[in-house]
Amino acid sequence: MNDHVLVVEDEIQLATLTEDYLKASGFQTSALYEGLSVVEWVKTHSPDLILLDSMLPGKDGVEICKEIRQFSQVPIIMVTAKIDEIDRLLGLEIGSDDYICKPCSLREVVARVKAVLRRHALVPENLIQSAESNSEPDIILQLDKTRYKAKLRGRELDLTAVEFAMLDILSASPGRVYSRGQLMEAIYRDNRIVSERTIDSHIKKLRKKFTEVQPDYELIHSVYGAGYKLEY
Repeated sequence: MNDHVLVVEDEIQLATLTEDYLKASGFQTSALYEGLSVVEWVKTHSPDLILLDSMLPGKDGVEICKEIRQFSQVPIIMVTAKIDEIDRLLGLEIGSDDYICKPCSLREVVARVKAVLRRHALVPENLIQSAESNSEPDIILQLDKTRYKAKLRGRELDLTAVEFAMLDILSASPGRVYSRGQLMEAIYRDNRIVSERTIDSHIKKLRKKFTEVQPDYELIHSVYGAGYKLEY
């Protein structure tokens, strides 16, 4: 593994520890400790992934992320100590690929880095295609993870950030059944308390929006006693 991870963190000791964990897992690393130099550094060095703290001296991580998205689709994981900032980080305008809440285990950080890189490697254009082998594939579902937008049969869906996150998870492994608990854990990473009915409500809203585009086509299926899966 030779992926190069840029760690942007103003707490130098934490940045150093994060680099140590990443290096132990085979990554190359670099670190920056303030926000003003990040954009130019990324343009010059082209890292494979950025761990970006949301609160930095000089320029905050959210603004940095927006600027980087103007010229690069490099995976970005935002790191925040502010629970009330999570909805903002998941907003359509940010363009981050994932977020981590402080305090967090550095092993979890490494696992998230690996997961995001793996996802980008498997779906480089963020396209979910039908299984039919035509000369021009019939694209059923298209996800743009940099803008949190989705299209079904070419028509844009009006999704909330949570609905997009749920669709992203389900579409990553078509046919795989996810329990309500797994969906809750994947979507609400800030450990907020939600009920299984909340997941059911989001699924219901997703299905309604799918039906508005294609009335006779079921994309998300219920598996009795188990959960939900996305299948064409």
